[in-house]
Amino acid sequence: MKTLIVGGVAGGMSAATRLRRLDETGEIIVFERGHYVSFANCGLPYYVGGVIQDRQNLLLQTPASLAARFNLDVRVDHEVTGIDRDAKTVSVRHTQTGVETVEAYDRLILAAGATARTGITPAGLATRTLRTVDDVDHIDALLRDITGPASAVVIGAGFIGLEAVENLVHRGVAVTLVEFGAQVFGPLDVEMAAPVLDELRARGVDVRLHSTVVAAANGGVELSDGTIVPADLVIDSVGVVPDTSLASRAGLTIGASGGIEVDDTQQTNDPSIWAVGDGVEKIDAISGQGTLITMAGLANRHGRATADSIAGTPEPASPALGTAIVGVFGLTAAMVGWSEKRLVAQGRAHRVVHTHPASHATYYPGAETMSMKLLVDPESDAILGAQIIGGSGVDKRIDILATAMTGGLTASALTRLELAYAPQYGSAKDPINQLGYVAANLAAGTTRNLQWHELEAAQAAGATLVDVRTAGEFAAGSIPGAVNVPLDELRERLGELPAGTLVVHCQVGQRGHTAARILSQNGRDVLNLDGGYRTWTAGVSTLTPATFARKA
Repeated sequence: MKTLIVGGVAGGMSAATRLRRLDETGEIIVFERGHYVSFANCGLPYYVGGVIQDRQNLLLQTPASLAARFNLDVRVDHEVTGIDRDAKTVSVRHTQTGVETVEAYDRLILAAGATARTGITPAGLATRTLRTVDDVDHIDALLRDITGPASAVVIGAGFIGLEAVENLVHRGVAVTLVEFGAQVFGPLDVEMAAPVLDELRARGVDVRLHSTVVAAANGGVELSDGTIVPADLVIDSVGVVPDTSLASRAGLTIGASGGIEVDDTQQTNDPSIWAVGDGVEKIDAISGQGTLITMAGLANRHGRATADSIAGTPEPASPALGTAIVGVFGLTAAMVGWSEKRLVAQGRAHRVVHTHPASHATYYPGAETMSMKLLVDPESDAILGAQIIGGSGVDKRIDILATAMTGGLTASALTRLELAYAPQYGSAKDPINQLGYVAANLAAGTTRNLQWHELEAAQAAGATLVDVRTAGEFAAGSIPGAVNVPLDELRERLGELPAGTLVVHCQVGQRGHTAARILSQNGRDVLNLDGGYRTWTAGVSTLTPATFARKA
């Protein structure tokens, strides 16, 4: 049997090597339109920044090494331009010579991936993406040729944009980050993205929100607000779209999300054709609907699943959670499942939990604060999503939550997870357990919370805001309209609090919960401001123009 694979990076090469391990006799040919195969595309920005110094380390395999180890016929610089499903052939063009050939197949795997989104940047503006080895070679050569200070504009503050910014700054380049939206890193909710913006600006990045690049200008680019910013280099990282051109022309079904529609074994509507990677629609674990998730881990997993399907041992693919992580200088941002804004947009009921625990025991040196957000179904207590921002320990906590979601654990069940503890690694009550405690309290009705963006309306409706932090904390910065009654004085000062609904808050929410329990057991109608002053501060910092005036 002869298998052709279109695309030789993550998904395609995983399918090829797995299929060879399962079938030593079949003929396997891989067509890759680029000049490199099986390269570490996720490492490309770090070569630009000099973190990865040896370019060869990005080239994981070559056609020769793949032929020697796996008996694969890998043909780089070969673009598949058409599929004849009736004849079971593909048309192939050699990109260097223009020579066209036709190749027959018994099974065909499409792993063409995604292409850069077009139509965002103005025509005629010379830009580079940061997706291929050729891209980083061009960028590296351009920066080496510049004498004196270099400047760059990065368009788009998503995964690739943030990694490009970080590594250009490491390279000594002055960077302007241009983002069309109201926040950096759109997958996060606004209050969770605020620390990312702060980190970028602290590192000297000129961040321009609500902006677009409209034209090339002398020595730089012109932005939509009329300003000119210098740019020796412009990197276009506005995002990608599934590359479905080949599949569409062949009459394969394209899903509502825009990716190639496949079943749970990665098979298309043609029983001889499978598809994997960024160009393929995944099934969302939260909604059960088709979605687009462009992550290398899923591409590799589904490439392997495709080989199993072809070899006769199919195992249905699991729905996708969209687990992802990115580093921004000293900060780590991670997420899994749905964001709050996506839940709101879909009209789906949800409960929110914010916590700000330390990465490990605070008495052990080096503990770093994390900001954690958990989204929970209020009826089933199922975990719908999570976001974590911080330094060390973020990665393992998001992986625990992704595992919990995969295993169907409820939010309250997080309290029962037995996690490894030593003071340099965690706390006796791990941050994951702490999320569970808050979620369990909300589920049981032991406490009620209020979100940062709901506070203004609550105050307008007559609620009294009670700040239970110390007098020193209150003096250093407070929410307008708050009355300061420190927690340790609360029982003795109950009579000072006005009638009606009370909203209590502390710095991160823990003392607020204790205050809420004291007040509720004294017959008061009380809510705890979720995540406390820290979450409120992060949230209101994103509002433009500022809605609140904060004390310095």
